[in-house]
Amino acid sequence: MSLIIKKNKTSLPLNSILEGDTIENMKELPSNSIDLIFADPPYNLQLNGNLHRPDNSMVQAVKEDWDKFINFKDYDNFCEKWLIEAKRLLKPNGALWVIGTYHNIYRLGSILQNLGFWILNDVIWRKSNPMPNFHGKRLTNAHETLIWASRSDSSKYVFNYDALKELNEGLQMRSDWLMPICGGKERIKNKKGKKAHPTQKPEALLHRILIGTSNKNDIILDPFFGTGTTGAVAKKLGRYFIGIEKDKSYIEVASKRISKTIEHDNSCLEVTKSKRSLPRIPFGSLIERGILNPGEDLQSFNGRHKAKIRADGTLISHDTKGSIHQVGAKLEGLPSCNGWAYWHFKIDGSSAPIDVLRQKLISEICNINH
Repeated sequence: MSLIIKKNKTSLPLNSILEGDTIENMKELPSNSIDLIFADPPYNLQLNGNLHRPDNSMVQAVKEDWDKFINFKDYDNFCEKWLIEAKRLLKPNGALWVIGTYHNIYRLGSILQNLGFWILNDVIWRKSNPMPNFHGKRLTNAHETLIWASRSDSSKYVFNYDALKELNEGLQMRSDWLMPICGGKERIKNKKGKKAHPTQKPEALLHRILIGTSNKNDIILDPFFGTGTTGAVAKKLGRYFIGIEKDKSYIEVASKRISKTIEHDNSCLEVTKSKRSLPRIPFGSLIERGILNPGEDLQSFNGRHKAKIRADGTLISHDTKGSIHQVGAKLEGLPSCNGWAYWHFKIDGSSAPIDVLRQKLISEICNINH
């Protein structure tokens, strides 16, 4: 069963849910075609019997067949197979996120490293409203762990550092994320009023992952699609998704959910880019393109100094010659100087820093590349 199918030249079933076995469906997809994978695989919880609260009511835990494996070797073989396919599917600069608990995350980490993935971070999702430990025999299990890994140690993976910083009110995004588990209206229920899926992930978690480690129009694969959280968030944020799911009831819920999901305004989907990701523009480029010309005067921001532009992109002020940074530092008697902010040019009778011209050129180049 699939949603709207958009095919590109690699014949990818974009914005579609593929029904059936995860590994077999992954094998049908072309190599080097996926930008980012988010995987929420079976946890192999090894639950024995039912879990009851102190009032003897039963806890709705993970008891589905898809989470049952014969032993650890059986589970490891399964994980190795889908991770081998994941690595094949990722583009050279692609990356993968996988989430788990203490039952399985260490096994997944070992397999990832054995297969040549390069672990970038592990992230602790600290739940603000975790399920309590009813019998008081262990610590309350209040977190899950995510592993973020690139396809290889040489991958130039997407990391929108500044966008995540903006999400965090101007502070660096840390590797411990506090957010609630699904509840209220977000928790999808089946016709009997029970959870449609026992491990439904909050959209906030996927929003942060996709904003931070993917770009608009990227292709996101979720090989354990469940109720479609990845697809819903991808659609909102202007990404393509491919989901794989073998449970018909989950596919029905996910399809209905995503069909009702509205994409955010396209003009608001670009995120703050890291300065490191922007093209480097030397001052000489402004001269080569005729934006500024040899012989023109530049003035210091404080009006105390003037310098003339030379044909090779250096400045001269009296007997001081050098780059925009060197000349500014020498004139002010400082060890260093940001010449882009220090030097100003005349425009419409007023003064503006030459960085205005650089930013305009960067914007033009980025638009051409886009």
